[in-house]
Amino acid sequence: MKATQSLNGAGIGLRSQHYQTILENKPDVPWFEVLTDNYMGAGGLPLYHLEQVRNNYPISFHGVGLSLGSADPINMKYLNKLKQLIKRYQPVHVSDHLAWVSINNHYTHELLPFPYNREALEIVSDKINQVQDFLGQALIVENPSTYLCFNNSEMPEWNFIQEVVNRTGCELLIDINNVYVSASNHGFNPVEYISNIPKQRVKEIHLAGYEDRQSYLYDTHGYRIHEAVWNLYEIALSYFDATPTLIEWDNDIPDFEVLINEASKAQNYLNQMKQQEKIA
Repeated sequence: MKATQSLNGAGIGLRSQHYQTILENKPDVPWFEVLTDNYMGAGGLPLYHLEQVRNNYPISFHGVGLSLGSADPINMKYLNKLKQLIKRYQPVHVSDHLAWVSINNHYTHELLPFPYNREALEIVSDKINQVQDFLGQALIVENPSTYLCFNNSEMPEWNFIQEVVNRTGCELLIDINNVYVSASNHGFNPVEYISNIPKQRVKEIHLAGYEDRQSYLYDTHGYRIHEAVWNLYEIALSYFDATPTLIEWDNDIPDFEVLINEASKAQNYLNQMKQQEKIA
């Protein structure tokens, strides 16, 4: 197994449909992101395949089960399983979402929003601190895509994220597609959002495709990346520098070559940013 190392370049999300292609061909992909919740069983083929991939590539862990925005206490059974996976596979990063997925121990399997107010800030910050203390490392948190606003929100999302970082020292995963979707749905300026994110805390970027449902944009992660999101990504790189970037595709998963092509586009943007950094 490769020792834990930093991530570089444009990675791809690991999906079971592509195990055979990856293990037989060993494509030139700098890193893979692993959906942690799919690998929490005691054994079986998923863990076998993850072991093989980890032997050849750096990986990051990305989960949906911490439910950081829920009023429920942290699910310690889940957190223990996560810690065991981290110990076994040594991911470079471990991330989850600024959302809630459970209440009263009932799981919705959806990333649900919450109001950006002081009460939510206390809950989210306390949970992140608890997770980081238990895991013994920084947690990376991802911005959500949202479709409604709460009347009792007291601050814009980017200010909420600033406060969370200040209170916890956590790190950030900025999903550019999510920023664009939420900005379009709620009418805020996505560049203002990006320019107010503490760039020194941004460790990963996600890119994905949305669905235009006429009255709103829906974050399906099931399409090629739209031109408007590529444009916003280029702007984001000017703030965040050449940050490791993931091509994320969760629904109607295409052939591996489609993901390779999307990753190549992202890599071109990253290479251009690195060239600019050298000149500067």
